[in-house]
Amino acid sequence: MIEGLSVEHAEPHERALIEGLFQFYVYDFSEFEPAGSDRFDVNAGARFDPYPLLDQYWSDEACIPLLIRVGDKLAGFALINAFAHSGGGTDRSMAEFFILRKYRRGGLGAAAVAEILARYPGRWEIAIARRNGPAMAFWPRAVGALAFVRDLKTLDMDEALWRGPVLQFVVKGERDA
Repeated sequence: MIEGLSVEHAEPHERALIEGLFQFYVYDFSEFEPAGSDRFDVNAGARFDPYPLLDQYWSDEACIPLLIRVGDKLAGFALINAFAHSGGGTDRSMAEFFILRKYRRGGLGAAAVAEILARYPGRWEIAIARRNGPAMAFWPRAVGALAFVRDLKTLDMDEALWRGPVLQFVVKGERDA
């Protein structure tokens, strides 16, 4: 466990925190996009376009916005929904997950994942962009290390819906133990 780690539901008045962190998230992700691509360019205001689905995180019960902190310092965010990249059914999907660079490589991301998954039992999917090498290493390790994760499998998808691995697993709740 990371001392001072907290994962909290983001309230509507905290939306701007996720919007701000999203700029860093897209900036980091833009590294994996080919230079000739039109994706992940800044707009005329020198900002990345806002996350197009963010409104749903305060209006749809299946969408959960989370803020990750270390003590009183903001360290990242997670957005959970129920979209299944595999085309099958799922209870939860990690739509977006971001840890500020300052807090990476010390176990904070894995600890935050453990706390998030423990809080939300059920069938999960995590789709990983194939071009994101650090995520390709992080997610199987972080999820695979958790004793309460069952039936972990990886689908290697190469379809219009998703190109890359999709982790599928079940998180057992306290009542399921």
